[in-house]
Amino acid sequence: MLTTPLFLGNIGTGEIIIIALVVLLLFGGRKIPELMRGLGKGVRSFKEGVNDIQKDIEKVDDEPKSETKNQ
Repeated sequence: MLTTPLFLGNIGTGEIIIIALVVLLLFGGRKIPELMRGLGKGVRSFKEGVNDIQKDIEKVDDEPKSETKNQ
């Protein structure tokens, strides 16, 4: 079963080719690697941030619960 990524929706092969050609025309062949590198760094930074938040949540969840004092 072939699954479609969420961000693509119902885009077919023809539409992807047209989008790729438009990007190539707009940015040129030399700029595309720079754009993809920047996009990769952004995605990596986002994933690191999400992982840090998950680690913080797990750390707080693993800490022993302090008992409330009866006054």
